[in-house]
Amino acid sequence: MKIGITLPQFGTKATKENVIWMARMAEEEHFDSLWVNERLLWPLNPRTPANSPDGNLPSYYQSVLDPLETLTFAAANTDKIALGTSVIDMLFHNPVILARRFATLDVLSHGRSICGLGIGWSEDEYIASNIPYDHRAARADEFVQALTRIWTEDIVEFKGRYYELPASKIGPKPIQKPRIPIYLAGFSPNTFSRVVKYADGWLPSADRLDFFEHLTDGIKTLKEQRKREIRNPEIITLTFPFHADPHKDGTERPPFSGTVDDVRDDLKRLKEIGVDHAILQLIEPDLNGVIDTAKQVSKSVK
Repeated sequence: MKIGITLPQFGTKATKENVIWMARMAEEEHFDSLWVNERLLWPLNPRTPANSPDGNLPSYYQSVLDPLETLTFAAANTDKIALGTSVIDMLFHNPVILARRFATLDVLSHGRSICGLGIGWSEDEYIASNIPYDHRAARADEFVQALTRIWTEDIVEFKGRYYELPASKIGPKPIQKPRIPIYLAGFSPNTFSRVVKYADGWLPSADRLDFFEHLTDGIKTLKEQRKREIRNPEIITLTFPFHADPHKDGTERPPFSGTVDDVRDDLKRLKEIGVDHAILQLIEPDLNGVIDTAKQVSKSVK
């Protein structure tokens, strides 16, 4: 199993020095990938409550480095490690501009980018982006199709219900062929259909107590839908991001919490289920602790 680690992108830890240190240390310690997230707002009175007791996001989301600028900076300070987004909420962006930003990252990193996309859940962020909250699935279908055409076709033309691209040349093209890998986040039937039709990987998340059962059901659904698709990709990469707190003792625990051995056992179970790339976002007071704990919990699965 490949193991990725998140960069210090949020709150007071999000500094130039910390991003450089974490990127270089992760590569030196032979982790497979570096990852970033996207958060536009920390609403004072959220229209869509977060998954927390008071409905608010963690306070560190009040200051967030831009995901692609952070990855480009990390790319300049590393040589081999992959660079992924988990996730960028695609509908907050224009497909041409986002496609060029990812392609630029791929060129400057010499083919190390991974495009992880979601559709978001915060109505406040949709309002700030001036995008309607309805028809998100249909918009996402068109968005991913437009990205693929921009990255693979010499003359790009697209006409959908929500996006239209006049016949144009759009560059640069990515280093990776046929295009940058696209991973999609979510658990809905629309997400599964979108992954099989247009993407290379699935990004589930561990935000429920019955996560392992839900993940197993999702993999089964993906396999069934893949058989019915003309495109029928041979491999769907399962990349799994989660927050881990591996220091608490106790038998009653959510997935990926508890002791180091508990989290290690959960990772082993992920590998057995079929997940081939896990992303660690660890809760540690210092960055040295993040690296040390990541090495401990991933020792038996890499």
